[in-house]
Amino acid sequence: MQIKDVLLAPGNGAFFYDDQEAIRSGAIQDGFIYLGETITPGFESIRIPASSLSVGFVLTDDTVVWGDMMNVQYSGAGGRDPLFDTNQISDLTSRVVVPRLLDIDASRYLDACAKVFEPFEHKRLALAIEYGVSQALLRAAAHLHRTTMAEIVCSEFNLPLPTRRVPIYCQSGDAREINVDKMILKAVDVLPHGLINSRQKFGVDGQTFMEFVKWVAARTRQIGRPGYHPVLHFDVYGWIGQEIGREPQRIADFICKVAETVPDFTLNIESPADFGSTQAQIENYAKIVSILDDRGSNARIVVDERCNTLEDIRLFAEAKAAHLVQIKTPDVGSIADTARAVLLCKENNVGAYVGGSCTETDLSAQASVHVSVATQADMMLAKPGMGVDEAFSIVGNEQNRLLAVLNRRRAQTENVG
Repeated sequence: MQIKDVLLAPGNGAFFYDDQEAIRSGAIQDGFIYLGETITPGFESIRIPASSLSVGFVLTDDTVVWGDMMNVQYSGAGGRDPLFDTNQISDLTSRVVVPRLLDIDASRYLDACAKVFEPFEHKRLALAIEYGVSQALLRAAAHLHRTTMAEIVCSEFNLPLPTRRVPIYCQSGDAREINVDKMILKAVDVLPHGLINSRQKFGVDGQTFMEFVKWVAARTRQIGRPGYHPVLHFDVYGWIGQEIGREPQRIADFICKVAETVPDFTLNIESPADFGSTQAQIENYAKIVSILDDRGSNARIVVDERCNTLEDIRLFAEAKAAHLVQIKTPDVGSIADTARAVLLCKENNVGAYVGGSCTETDLSAQASVHVSVATQADMMLAKPGMGVDEAFSIVGNEQNRLLAVLNRRRAQTENVG
């Protein structure tokens, strides 16, 4: 049909794949590497460079559109797909996916996704394949219809053309203080993530973490422009549960204590604890959310681990087991499912945060922007990488360019009308 050939090109993700279980178990950081034995299957060392695989569709007019496949930083943890293997993914794509791609109508996006992502040998395709191929399919549909990727999403899901910009959230990596200053100077909407992924960074009884929260709030007042008032968002990688204990009341008490130190800010706490399974996570997160709501706290719970696929997101949203769901795009699979996930969260009055991973690429980040804006998500991650400048410019500039096009399109329609 419209796709006459498929290209594959190995590439790099923008950060590294990390063995989360080894880091949680006390691996020592030495410069940029971690010392110690690996725990998660597939890892030959605790930190390895992220790899990716680009898939390109050669269309009938010889235009080539691309999408990028990869997994998330903490692959193999929290119910996620295993570590990305370029050779295995390339082989599966060539044998199974390519023949399907050559036999679809690429102008019909959701229909094309449904046909290409049918199960293989009674199993779902690797989520990395769904993610990369769905990006390329979205770009192909946009090219064939001479429109933007966001407009394809709006058309397929019967959504109005968006008018509101989506707030952007940046993550600091380990260069916390320097990157927080960068975020504040650039007036980032939501900051700083903080990478609180070890006992050393969380501190005894959470004291180190609490001091960092207070410092970030004070720093925004000190060097931020007048009127700048970001949302504070910290990912603690389950360390509240690890250090304080996994009883929901104790976790909620601690979170309220942190929130009271920054009363003028909305405080997002991502992954306060890992309860070991999706069902346990839902039950206990729902209790924490209920306690915070009853107290009228300015803190919000954000779910990440154990909430991977569209079905997981549905379960968390319907149970009100989070104030905000991170839709971790490579873990969701098809980027069409990211759109569905945002809309599902909205139906259940739960916040939708289109996230992803530092291991992604510029192409996957740009596609995520179009889906985020089209569905009017509550916030989206600046990605890829762990630096602020590159990720914020890629996501922010793509959003601004998109909104400029959509505003022109809207004005043209109004003039005709």
